[in-house]
Amino acid sequence: MTLDTTNPDVEAGVLEAIEAIRPALQADGGDIVFKRIDDDGVVFVELVGACGTCPVSTMTLKAGVERIIMDRVPGITAVEQDGD
Repeated sequence: MTLDTTNPDVEAGVLEAIEAIRPALQADGGDIVFKRIDDDGVVFVELVGACGTCPVSTMTLKAGVERIIMDRVPGITAVEQDGD
């Protein structure tokens, strides 16, 4: 399935979900930066600050961030750390 990444509601939904997650990350000294969404529905983000170097950041990304974004935005298939 290809996600319509030109649909502004998709990116807006992802950004809204990130804003909901952000306070918890900031409370731990980190933050999250939205990078992009690819045509397969994969959201790319960057965990920064304490979250960027935390040994459990992968668990935070998959068990927390990915679950919340996928619950809130239909068509999102995964959330990955952006390597750029």
